[in-house]
Amino acid sequence: MLVIEFCEFRFFLLSLRQYFEYHEAFSRTDADGDRRISLEEFIAAKEKIESWVGQVGDMEGEFKKIDTNGGGMILFDEFCTWAISKNLDLEDDDDNIVLE
Repeated sequence: MLVIEFCEFRFFLLSLRQYFEYHEAFSRTDADGDRRISLEEFIAAKEKIESWVGQVGDMEGEFKKIDTNGGGMILFDEFCTWAISKNLDLEDDDDNIVLE
């Protein structure tokens, strides 16, 4: 059985929150709700995506970089890997809340 030590719990919660943010960004980009992002959905979400990660020059080229398995769709795990590398940050989340 996996046990999280008390000193690790805060890191666990921060990681969980970060993946929730990635899931929210993924869902906002996945317009048809099929849990995959097509090239068309990715391009249509350009303005949103750039507000989260900064300027993306070639959307089609970026899509191909994210789609590491070459399936023609971005899956959530591929999106997370990319989001981590880009420091994705939703503009309307609660980053400024201080927990005591």
